[in-house]
Amino acid sequence: MLAYDLSTAQQFLAAISHWNAPDPRVIPELVYAQHSKIQVTYAPFDHVAPSAKLVVVGITPGLSQATTALTEARKHHLAGVPLPEVLRRAKLTASFSGGAMRNNLVSMLDAIGVNRLFSLTSTNALFSPGAEHVHFTSALRYPVFVDGLNYNGNPDMLRTPILREMVETYLAEEAVLLPNALWLPLGPKAQSALTHLAGAGLLDKSRILAGLPHPSGANAERVAIFLGRKDPRLASAKTNPVPLLAANAALRAQIAELNGGRN
Repeated sequence: MLAYDLSTAQQFLAAISHWNAPDPRVIPELVYAQHSKIQVTYAPFDHVAPSAKLVVVGITPGLSQATTALTEARKHHLAGVPLPEVLRRAKLTASFSGGAMRNNLVSMLDAIGVNRLFSLTSTNALFSPGAEHVHFTSALRYPVFVDGLNYNGNPDMLRTPILREMVETYLAEEAVLLPNALWLPLGPKAQSALTHLAGAGLLDKSRILAGLPHPSGANAERVAIFLGRKDPRLASAKTNPVPLLAANAALRAQIAELNGGRN
C-alpha cells in the first residue's frame, strides 16, 4: 500500500508546536505560499485514508476548519503522538461528521445506487466512526484566502499558478493513492479540478460522480428535486430542475455501469 508524503507536514511541524494565536492567517511561519492578494496557509490536512471507498472533494478548507485542525494537531504533537497519527486525528476532527449535510449526502448516494455498488443497505455505513471508508479532502488541500477571506473559487484555480500547482501536487497525489475509490466533487469548482486530473490520466473519469447537488442544508430544494421528494413543476424561480433530473439519470447509469450493468 502506498503511503502519503509527510514532507510538507514535517516542514511546518515547528510552527504548529508554537502556534497559539486565534487566527492562523496572521502567523508568518504558517504561510505556505503567497502571491498578490492570495495567501495559502498551512493547516494539517495531509492525512489520506488508505482504505477509502468514497472521496468527498470540496474547494478548500475554510478558516474555521483550519483553526480546528491546527489546535488538534498541536495538542497531540505536544503529547508526543507520532506525526502520522497527529495528522489523522487533526483531519478527522476538522471534517464534517453529521447533520443535514451528511444525511443529504447519504440519501443522494443511495438514490443513485452507490450502496448497491458497495453491497450495503445504505451508504450511511461508510461513515462509521474511525473506519475511514470516506476520505474528505479539497481540490486545494491547504486553506486559501483571497484578500483575507475564504477562497470561493475565484480566481480560477486552474488558471492561477500557485493554486494549479496545489491541484497537480496534492490532489494528484491522492488520486494516485486512491484509484479505485469513487470521487464526489462538491460543486463545479471541485469538479473542474477532478476533470483536470482525469484529463492528465491521473484519475478514471468513470469514477467521478459529477453533477450531484451540494448536500448542504442551504441547498435543500435542489436536493429534494434530485431525490424526487419535490415535484419539479413546483420548483422556485431560483432552481432549474432540468439539469438536476438529468444528473440523477446520468449518475444512476454511471453507477450501474460500474456495477456490471446491475441497477
